[in-house]
Amino acid sequence: MTPQALADHIAARAARHEGRFIAALAGPPAAGKSTLAAELVARLGKGAKVVPMDGFHYDDAVLLARGARDRKGAPDTFDAQGFFHLLRRLRAEDEVAIPLFDRSLEISRAGADIIGPADKILIVEGNYLLLNEPPWPQALPLYDLTIWIDVPESDLIARLMHRWASYGKTEAQARAWIDGNDLPNIRRVVAGSGRADVVIS
Repeated sequence: MTPQALADHIAARAARHEGRFIAALAGPPAAGKSTLAAELVARLGKGAKVVPMDGFHYDDAVLLARGARDRKGAPDTFDAQGFFHLLRRLRAEDEVAIPLFDRSLEISRAGADIIGPADKILIVEGNYLLLNEPPWPQALPLYDLTIWIDVPESDLIARLMHRWASYGKTEAQARAWIDGNDLPNIRRVVAGSGRADVVIS
């Protein structure tokens, strides 16, 4: 399915839906979730917005205190309950402030964007939206459509090498971070996520 076909599918489903329509876009790290979410919103036009799960990263100070800084990005390094609460608010409230993760600063910025009354189609994107490990299945009833991006592991590694190089890591540093952090998360989410309504290859 092309991005345009997927946007058309979302629009058709949303037109038959009362209230906000929430599409969950899931996949492993570096699958292209943020890129596809932005493209879908551009194709859907006014009234569509992206809601990233990454705004719920725990701060590095919290992760250091918990001895989890070297596992940043793993499922337990996110405020999952805070994310679920946001989804419920998006169902019930006309205006909701959302946090966004600033990768250049490695911090989440609270209230960095606003979902307003005119925003009727939300593309929620993140690694663990379909993960079959507690507490993540709590969010499943809050999605109106689920989408999975399927990318070969070798392509994910190549993209991550490029990503970390762009943030100043040497090749050795990037490879060490991928092997110790990203790759376990990739394999965990690929093996442990439930079946989506739509799969994009």
